[in-house]
Amino acid sequence: MFAAALLFLPGTSSALAADTGAIKKKAEACVACHGADGNSTNDVVPSLAGQPKQFITTQLVMFREGNRKDPQMSPMAANLSNADINDFGTYFSAQKPAPPRQSTVPDKVAAGRRLTERNHCVSCHGPALMGQQHIPRLAGQQREYLRTQLRGFKAGTRFDMDGNMTPAAQALSDTDVEILADYLAGMK
Repeated sequence: MFAAALLFLPGTSSALAADTGAIKKKAEACVACHGADGNSTNDVVPSLAGQPKQFITTQLVMFREGNRKDPQMSPMAANLSNADINDFGTYFSAQKPAPPRQSTVPDKVAAGRRLTERNHCVSCHGPALMGQQHIPRLAGQQREYLRTQLRGFKAGTRFDMDGNMTPAAQALSDTDVEILADYLAGMK
């Protein structure tokens, strides 16, 4: 967590001085999986566009340091410098999220809304579930990615930096996970 905090100290922000075109070129390796401008079209790969900068940078540090593990992301993040991570956070957070690729099944909208209220999702993820600070945007995220992450938190196998998501997800039934993933993925 200390390494993530270093990214925000004065003098470590290369994004202000870096050329936007150079950052976009550097991000080409990311868009191979995360989609053009960070808008994933792969249901198992998260969209990065419009995510809070601090969330992106923190997750990249967690992958780089081995706290969060993924067969594709861990090796990609292993050699990133703090400047690279800061540039990626700046770039992807500034990209406009694409409209959701799916609509929530109508009979799951009310149930999804109730689940987000009952489980206090808006307390951390923000009123419109758009994320804030180091907490991700859930609205419009890929359905299968959401489902996988919720299942990982529920099982205690997904890295939980703050320790809030594991107990929150453990209270969810398998049906709740399905409803939430469908509801969140269809949000604009």
